[in-house]
Amino acid sequence: MIEPRWWHRAVVYQIYPSSFMDANGDGMGDLPGIIQRLDHLADLGITVIWLSPIFESPMDDNGYDISNYQAIAPQFGTLDDLDRLIAEARQRGIKIILDLVVNHSSDEHPWFIDARSSKDSEHRDFYIWRQPNADGGEPSDLTSYFSGSMWEFDAASGEYYFHQFSKKQPDLNWDNPAVPEAVHAMMNWWLDRGVAGFRMDVLDLLGKDVDNQKLAAGPTLHQRIHAMNQATFGPRDALTVGETWSVTPETAPLYCAPERDEISMVFQFEHISLTFGEDSAPNGGKWNAHPMDPLKLKRVFAKWQDALADGRGWNSLFWNNHDLPRAVSEFGSDGEHRITSAKMLATVLHGQQGTPYIYQGEEIGMTNVRFESIDDYRDIETLNFFADKAEHGWSTERRMAAIYRYGRDNARTPMQWSTTDHGGFSTGTPWLAVNPNYRQINAEADRADPDGIFQHYQKLIQLRKTHDVLVYGRFTLLLEDHPTVFAYERELNGERWLVLGSFSAERTRVRLPAPWQNTLCDCLIHNVSARGAMGESLELAPYEAFIVRLEGIA
Repeated sequence: MIEPRWWHRAVVYQIYPSSFMDANGDGMGDLPGIIQRLDHLADLGITVIWLSPIFESPMDDNGYDISNYQAIAPQFGTLDDLDRLIAEARQRGIKIILDLVVNHSSDEHPWFIDARSSKDSEHRDFYIWRQPNADGGEPSDLTSYFSGSMWEFDAASGEYYFHQFSKKQPDLNWDNPAVPEAVHAMMNWWLDRGVAGFRMDVLDLLGKDVDNQKLAAGPTLHQRIHAMNQATFGPRDALTVGETWSVTPETAPLYCAPERDEISMVFQFEHISLTFGEDSAPNGGKWNAHPMDPLKLKRVFAKWQDALADGRGWNSLFWNNHDLPRAVSEFGSDGEHRITSAKMLATVLHGQQGTPYIYQGEEIGMTNVRFESIDDYRDIETLNFFADKAEHGWSTERRMAAIYRYGRDNARTPMQWSTTDHGGFSTGTPWLAVNPNYRQINAEADRADPDGIFQHYQKLIQLRKTHDVLVYGRFTLLLEDHPTVFAYERELNGERWLVLGSFSAERTRVRLPAPWQNTLCDCLIHNVSARGAMGESLELAPYEAFIVRLEGIA
């Protein structure tokens, strides 16, 4: 049995603050801008906002390099602005969760400034330092997620410090008890201020064993998460989701089984990495991506549904985020069938058991961007990749093709609100250019369309709010071997729903599974035409999707 929790029924909307809405015309999104657009989110029906980092930062990695965990970056506003956002959102039935980035800090954080001032400084052991190896080089050959070595030489002390990401993001040393103590105090400060929980950046790296090169899911990971739970969010019934690239269906319950008192759910990326090719560098495989296989995709989703069923844990459901391609470009079709395929993707995701996450712009079908020049990109990972692969013989065309598909700025172009200049995002020059297709794809136009993507998401969210079968019903994969049709059943207390979506741009005939042949159904939502009386087979339009409830035998 599953013990009900408030976040089982939640629908989370991720905001990338730099790109959501600019209220003061400086080209950078901000907290007052988010407040201006709260009614858009309330109308959509979401119940939680996840804010990507808004903390004080030199912005080497767009805020994931924090220099003060208890101050707001001036370009986003003030603490008073955040307090107002929390209050205004609460009035609309929306909670706020923050991005917790505590695997590393900025090198401009006072802790690191003090740490590098002297080997005897108070905060020296807040970070990971090692002597050069015998020939004076890096202590190991570990390669950064952002290219280059994971070690940076500090000339003043003659030692290297460890960083898995940018050299301006030194890893915190969680083996030092003073680090979790300081982090827990900071987390409680935010919880006391009214936030409802945390999205936990690269959570599976907190237990790393650097000397044995065990970086993800290291030996002390779960005791650290449990201690964090007990010291901070656990007694407060907060929502916590951990970014865990290394998690498997077998290890996921270690994070989110209720009896373990760790976190609410994990972000797993198996469905994302299905297209990744071979590359020895961390994250390198995505730059060699191959086409998506719908058969493998649905089997991965089903595997995770089964792994965390019956209270063994809880799934987070998502297609994209600030690090990933736009969903409709990667999993659907961003051309002729953009609207239909965007609705299909929403349908097959929101019909599963778990908490759905919507990334800003997903609700209007925003697409990947194709800037002509690398100079138009801002993401540090993208820029480092472009430079690194030039040294390895990749042509400009090959590098740009990879960026067009998987570069992180695909998700970070400003929100497209209207046909006005810069998509209504800003009256100034945006920090990152708006996708040129904003005159065709924008919230104003989509919301005015009674068959728009926004309205489809509204209906899906309302179904989840009003029908227990979508929240707690058993998931059963159907048509397991069909190459392009994802179909499954949800069942609770005798109520049976069929969720079906086609991942094909062609018309597709499919034989229905035996329980659904020759039945009468109530069509709850669809993206092409309502389905009622079912025969033995159906002819599906390109990217068709629907959810029906079994009413009886025809």
